Amino acid sequence: MSVAVVPRPTVSTATPAATFAELGVPSALVAALAAQGCHVPLPIQAATLPTALAGRDVLGRARTGSGKTIGFAVPTVVAVAASGRARRPGMPRALVLVPTRELAAQVTDVMTPLVRAMRLSVAKVHGGVGQSSQVAALRHGVDVLVATPGRLEDLISQRLCDLGAVEVTVLDEADHMADLGFLPAVKRLLDRTPARCQRLLFSATLDGAVDILVQRYLHDPVVHSVDAVVSTPPELDHYAFTVQPRDKAAVVKELASGRERSLLFTRTKHAAKKLAGDLSRQGIPAVDLHGNLSQARRERNLAAFATGSARVLVATDIAARGIHVDDVSLVVHVDPPTEHKAYLHRSGRTARAGARGAVVTLVLPDQAREVNSMIRQAGIRPTPVRIAPGAAETVALTGPPAALVASPPPPSATAVAGRPRLSGPTSRQRRRRR
Repeated sequence: MSVAVVPRPTVSTATPAATFAELGVPSALVAALAAQGCHVPLPIQAATLPTALAGRDVLGRARTGSGKTIGFAVPTVVAVAASGRARRPGMPRALVLVPTRELAAQVTDVMTPLVRAMRLSVAKVHGGVGQSSQVAALRHGVDVLVATPGRLEDLISQRLCDLGAVEVTVLDEADHMADLGFLPAVKRLLDRTPARCQRLLFSATLDGAVDILVQRYLHDPVVHSVDAVVSTPPELDHYAFTVQPRDKAAVVKELASGRERSLLFTRTKHAAKKLAGDLSRQGIPAVDLHGNLSQARRERNLAAFATGSARVLVATDIAARGIHVDDVSLVVHVDPPTEHKAYLHRSGRTARAGARGAVVTLVLPDQAREVNSMIRQAGIRPTPVRIAPGAAETVALTGPPAALVASPPPPSATAVAGRPRLSGPTSRQRRRRR
């Protein structure tokens, strides 16, 4: 395959105040976007939509939470609808590759009302669940397929999916694909798509690994960059709370006790599970998200956080990408990340789409040098605070504490308490009959 020459990044001058209709979005999709509360294009959408709707390959760089999903969803749906080709079993007409199952679910949720508005279909395939329903969707015929690389390769190897009819290919979170080691699988999948199909690649950073994909697969792309390579939104306030080990648990509880949604990050799965349980037992509804959970449990916990039945989500880095919940007001690095990219991606779960947010990193005294180095690499200048339980700075961030909620009894206790009394003979009576 020939190597395309990548042009210099072109910083878009499109005005964020333009309407979707003025950017060339069909009226049916404008109405569908409005029904989701999307009335004014965000900067990355205003920058990329005219180019992508014109059929050009696009390389879009913007920080996480900036609205990239609509930036590629709209032109993908428009292109598939305009081609008018027939839907065939096992042969999707558009492919959206994402790194995680959570992101696959979120992208599908965004795309569903758009494809319905154009009388098309969308399906998702990812690991962690059985493949039977995914196979059934493919056999029925799919216009837009949202997929993680591993499960998609499995389905292709079973001859249940063929990418030969793909008209548009999207790579979302391309830098994270590379970080997770998915680059070889992504290349194999892209090699199965038609060489001249339209390609849209979106990423928070455009480092060497992403550049390999750009050079190999994008044809004369137009590059739109609306953020610096490492940047955080101006609406995001950063704090470094130095805390003594004996006080850390109490400070974490105070940070999690506010009335708004909070996202707490730990370094390990065990720590996430334990912290969520501890907070719930103390009257702060919390759920966990990490790699040891089944897909069904992941979805239930995310739904609880999204609907507000749990105000706190305690997660490992699996949630730094691939989840989008509106109105997360506070991100707490309970365990500081080990590298600056993880810091930026974790922090990007708040202050999304123009909302305000705050990020707190809890720093033990012996972690200070390591954390300071990591934060400098991230280009962040947090407000330093020496913190203790009951500090005014914590209250200023969280506001008044929410009312405590009684912790439900353990499942085993609930089962015993709720078990109906049998009307038949007791065990003693049965022994007497023998």
